[in-house]
Amino acid sequence: MNFIKNNLANAFTLANLFSGSIGVIHLLAGNYQITALCIIISLVLDFFDGFIARALKSNSNLGAQLDSLADMVSFGLLPGLVIYKALEPFGNQFLGTDLPFEIKYLALFITLFSCLRLAIFNLDDEQTYYFKGLNTPSNTILIFGLYFAFLESGNFSFLFENSLLLILFTVVSSWLLVSPIKMIAMKFKSMKLEDNYPKIALLIGSVLILIIFKTVGIPLVILYYMLISLVFQKQLR
Repeated sequence: MNFIKNNLANAFTLANLFSGSIGVIHLLAGNYQITALCIIISLVLDFFDGFIARALKSNSNLGAQLDSLADMVSFGLLPGLVIYKALEPFGNQFLGTDLPFEIKYLALFITLFSCLRLAIFNLDDEQTYYFKGLNTPSNTILIFGLYFAFLESGNFSFLFENSLLLILFTVVSSWLLVSPIKMIAMKFKSMKLEDNYPKIALLIGSVLILIIFKTVGIPLVILYYMLISLVFQKQLR
């Protein structure tokens, strides 16, 4: 019984890795709807592994390392490969110049900085009730959400039909992962209303965005999340 209690959260973490790996395979094959489903499954599993570990008081160093390693695939490799796929049609052409390499490989900087972010998070004792920088699941939702909306309905074509903007987006995304900007974490330090204004504003705004914009609103929620985090910088502690 103790074995199950001590390893149930780790099983969820490994299931997250399994789902993320399948998502990567289908992304490379162009099966974007299956990739979307895998991302959703990984997000749910990533939430519940921490929830279960806290509920069963089975937190461990092994669990913390497994969590980051699983996230590295589901929310580190996968978003980098999304931009890789988006840059693929441009070949080695950039601003009218033939480069000695295909520019799609620059997308992997998102993967590199995701790895760096996860390593920093593991060593940072401050990020208990807030994040420093954009967390990797949110970054994945933003990147894949934008690309999926483009593929399904042509939204955000201004971004995905312009190699310069895609490279700039890659740079900004990479920087946000390791930036010092405080971001809201849905963890409650107290139940006082005034201590939770950022979370309340985030929840209400996110619901309204999804109602108005539906599927296209998913990446917009992440942009709103970053905006609200900036507005409430002083309250995040």
